[in-house]
Amino acid sequence: MNELRHQIETEPRSRTSGLQVAYVTIDESAEGQRIDNYLLKVAKGVPKSHIYRVLRSGEVRVNKGRIDATYRLKLGDVVRIPPMRVAEKASEGTFVPAGEFPVLFEDTHLLVIDKPAGVAVHGGSGVAFGVIEQLRRARPEAKFLELVHRLDRETSGILVLAKKRSALVHLHEQIRGSDMDKRYFACVVGEFPNARQHVKLPLYKYSTPDGERRVRVQAEGGLASHTVFNRVKAFEGFTLLEAELKTGRTHQIRVHLQSTGFPIIGDEKYGDFALNKALSRSGAKPGIKRMFLHAHKLTFIHPNTGEPITVSAPLPPECVDFLQQLTQIGDAS
Repeated sequence: MNELRHQIETEPRSRTSGLQVAYVTIDESAEGQRIDNYLLKVAKGVPKSHIYRVLRSGEVRVNKGRIDATYRLKLGDVVRIPPMRVAEKASEGTFVPAGEFPVLFEDTHLLVIDKPAGVAVHGGSGVAFGVIEQLRRARPEAKFLELVHRLDRETSGILVLAKKRSALVHLHEQIRGSDMDKRYFACVVGEFPNARQHVKLPLYKYSTPDGERRVRVQAEGGLASHTVFNRVKAFEGFTLLEAELKTGRTHQIRVHLQSTGFPIIGDEKYGDFALNKALSRSGAKPGIKRMFLHAHKLTFIHPNTGEPITVSAPLPPECVDFLQQLTQIGDAS
């Protein structure tokens, strides 16, 4: 794919454009993808408006025929890609360091890693690069590598990536059908009263005046959202919960817990800000300098074998240490 980008941007064609038409035969890495999304990826840096203009004009052809932006690519399709100029700002590029992360499971179809807290899953919103860009840099031989789902930057734990388009499509179908069982550990402020509690509150996404993405409970325009919380261990003033995601909305666990009066420790958007500050001070006992939310277990159907797969990620040391501090305080009192 990198070779194709180079070809689109730099190969000579004529005295007027300096570029030439590229003909690409679709392999399994692009099979099933919409042509507009495919072009946006391979022609990185070309303005989106220009991509859609060449699609509308018929300059992009598949098997010598005209197609529209919604056409889904098939194995063996030959795509004609016209010359396209890269936007100056995009061509400057950003250095992305190669990065590897602890691997929990890997085969020819999937890569499952244990993402650390504080690392974004992808670049954007003020972040130059994330997990996906670092992994692609570290694995230049990978023909296909895409995020199956996302984790908030502050959340640690299981992150699934697809190494084949067919795997990506299959896993997305499982997510849409609620067939993927996602479990998180969250330590919250307060003593959670119920051993098991369903929370069904509609969630509405909005942006703050400075452009920050936020979510709130709101019936009008809100999306139906469902989380089940299981009490794992009670401490004095705190509770360790396991959260089962029945839907997968942005910030769902965080906002459902805030709205029920049990904000997650260390949550800088929806938490108890004064307590967070006290817990993050140097030498604080108990003390923790991150949000205590960790994707610890995931069960899904393998997209190729059809077998159920369960992957687990251990609690990070800083979370284990915080729980040990709470236990010691409880024993001493």
